[in-house]
Amino acid sequence: MCELLESIMLICFGISWPVNVYRSYRARTARGMSPTFILLIITGYIAGIAAKILSGNTGLILAVYFINLMMVLVNLAVYFRNRRMDAAQKTA
Repeated sequence: MCELLESIMLICFGISWPVNVYRSYRARTARGMSPTFILLIITGYIAGIAAKILSGNTGLILAVYFINLMMVLVNLAVYFRNRRMDAAQKTA
């Protein structure tokens, strides 16, 4: 049951991240984005991955952790892109 609930949580986050990345990319601004929040999420996913590896439970769920981590890293890249665009707009 625990694995099922963890899978549901990861799937829900997995669906949410691409939507968030798309909206942030289209917004073309870093306003409303928190790099601290994004870094905390990245840290959480890394801890989850480490826990799975250390427990020897390296099934399909581990792949979902990695996919979600990649999406959050893309979100961080979009944040820095948007921050550069904000700075360029201020100087223009």
